[in-house]
Amino acid sequence: MAPSKNFLVSPVFCVCSLKTSLEDNFLLEDTYTNQQYIHLASEENKKRAMAKNQDIEKAENSLQEEIKVPLISQEKRAENVKNCSGSDKQIKEERCMVYLSTFVAVCGSYSFGSCAGYSSPTQSAIRDDLSLSLAEYSLFGSILTFGAMIGAITSGKIADYIGRKGAMIVSSGFCVAGWLSIYLAKGALPLDIGRLATGYGMGVFSYVVPVFIAEISPKDLRGALTTINQLMICTAVSVSFIIGTFLTWRALAITGIIPCAVLLVGLVIIPESPRWLAKNGNKKEFEAALQRLRGKNANISEEAAEIQDYIETLEKLPKAKILDLFQKRYLSSVTIGVGLMVFQQFGGINGICFYTSSIFESSGFPANVGTITYAILQVIITALGATLIDKAGRKPLLLVSAFGLVLGCLLTGSSYYLKEHGIAVNATPALAVIGILVYIGAFSVGMGAVPWVVMSEIFPINIKGVAGSLATLVNWFGAWTCSYTFNFLMSWSTYGTFILYAAVNALAILFVIIVVPETKGKTLEQLQAVINVS
Repeated sequence: MAPSKNFLVSPVFCVCSLKTSLEDNFLLEDTYTNQQYIHLASEENKKRAMAKNQDIEKAENSLQEEIKVPLISQEKRAENVKNCSGSDKQIKEERCMVYLSTFVAVCGSYSFGSCAGYSSPTQSAIRDDLSLSLAEYSLFGSILTFGAMIGAITSGKIADYIGRKGAMIVSSGFCVAGWLSIYLAKGALPLDIGRLATGYGMGVFSYVVPVFIAEISPKDLRGALTTINQLMICTAVSVSFIIGTFLTWRALAITGIIPCAVLLVGLVIIPESPRWLAKNGNKKEFEAALQRLRGKNANISEEAAEIQDYIETLEKLPKAKILDLFQKRYLSSVTIGVGLMVFQQFGGINGICFYTSSIFESSGFPANVGTITYAILQVIITALGATLIDKAGRKPLLLVSAFGLVLGCLLTGSSYYLKEHGIAVNATPALAVIGILVYIGAFSVGMGAVPWVVMSEIFPINIKGVAGSLATLVNWFGAWTCSYTFNFLMSWSTYGTFILYAAVNALAILFVIIVVPETKGKTLEQLQAVINVS
């Protein structure tokens, strides 16, 4: 402690020494001017001398301040540099709990992907073993989406009422029960019940996982960590497709329980969302959870105060209902969140995803090779997007993605046009494959993950449950609409279908440019204060 005390005294010592030196100079100057008074006896010189003394006195005071300020500033800068260098060393250690909590949460995302990817590799085996008609199996496949819609409607209320961890526990319970029902099924009814239950779990997971990750993450990691949600979904779909080629359909159903089990064990270890705890008035638990997430040596006072102040401001507002979302103060965030979900789904992703094999076959390209390439590319590009989102930003990735989607649709549509008109027939399979791969790569880098990231960031916590449920419901309704209408559109016009999707994605470009703000590098409270003006 002694060196710092000496350092604090040093500015005063320097100033006093300088003052003494200046005073000596002033005495000499006074002597000189007095001699002038004797010899010249000039009134004018007296006035000049007096003015000179005043100027020097002012210079003394000014110089004291000029010396004092830089020295104090240097002390502060030295302390700041020391603090910054110390905090930089602790960052990696302090974020262990954030990384662990994210890993546990995205086990729910993996479960989501396992549900979505189950029906494709098991269709022929389930139909043969249980003697299902095509209509019965079609119901089994599509009922997943209806379960997800129900889950989306209730997800916000559940997450607000019993917490983010509680909602993940409920979702896992439905998924486990659903997988067991499918595994033990002897006919169509238990299959459909199991599929509906896993769909419900998917719907809840699709909302609560990105919201939980966004609420626990520091602002410089929030985008990347939230994007892992989409990465795990893509990975699970690809893994289900690959292992489903050599596992029985019952064994594949059992593998769906594994991520749920890991999630349930992990939820015992990780803390609840601090923002949810603050919203519910659990101040001690809120501070304890935030301290665990930021590290035991981290100073959380500023972040905790910002969250608490924002929560207190929001608590003065009435409880949000569905119609309240259309008030002026919330209209911007609702438009952004719902609008991105509309463009994500109506740009054609689920139709193209569900019918990738048939697209490759109809274009004359080997379906197995194309589908495996599709699955691998999706995972790689989604991982790349996760590394870029906090560096490049959300908006640039959305724009690059939307441009790529337009290009992919135009290439695929052109291949069908050339094939139908007998032009460059040998080139159409390659053109179709390039178009589909460009499409899925573009979707994976931005439109796949970023709408979920933005949705988890922009809604104030008092409307997050209702608004998040609405956005998730719109997303699932769009997924069902797109997958249901795809075959009808293809029978109407193969190349016209992709031209239509290209037009929707072109509108998405305009929407992102005009409406969507950049959200990287800001706290949730800062974002919501800017977007949701009263």
